[in-house]
Amino acid sequence: MKENEVITDAELEKSLAGYREFLDGRTTVVIATKDEDGEPFQSIAPFVVHDGGLYVYVSEVAEHHRHLSRAATAGVMLHGDESSAKNIFGVERATFTCDVEQVPEEGHDAVFEGFAALTNANMVDLLRGLDFHLFRLTPRDGRYVVGFGKAFDVSFDGARFDHVVIDKKADAAQSSSPSGSASDT
Repeated sequence: MKENEVITDAELEKSLAGYREFLDGRTTVVIATKDEDGEPFQSIAPFVVHDGGLYVYVSEVAEHHRHLSRAATAGVMLHGDESSAKNIFGVERATFTCDVEQVPEEGHDAVFEGFAALTNANMVDLLRGLDFHLFRLTPRDGRYVVGFGKAFDVSFDGARFDHVVIDKKADAAQSSSPSGSASDT
């Protein structure tokens, strides 16, 4: 498929199903925040999806706890296995901008059941007795990439799933124009 080709409805449905399967197969998320000096910081954490949000359970000792505690937003990336990618430039991945909220543990039993399913109930009980805090990352706009010419602007739940199409002819016309922008003449 060429970059500027629109995909068929059947291909779009297949890609949407692949997106949902991809999300279901992820257990960790890369979190991007800024430190106190505005410098980028990345970390990784296990997560549970519940009520449209990604929940992470983070120790006060972890640097990303401090950054998440004062952040209004964070970037997240879920990524596929590099070794199974046909081309390393096309590694399957989804990225989102998220609103960040620290939430109380009480009332989030379903989230902790999800964490127990990822590890085990004894581990989760142990962590709950330590210095861990629960954060809800609510995804907003996102991008899902599954190869060359296969990028989609998405909502986390897949209700929005739009193929990204690059019009190279328009880009070429704009860059060849003396003023740097395409004219209407």
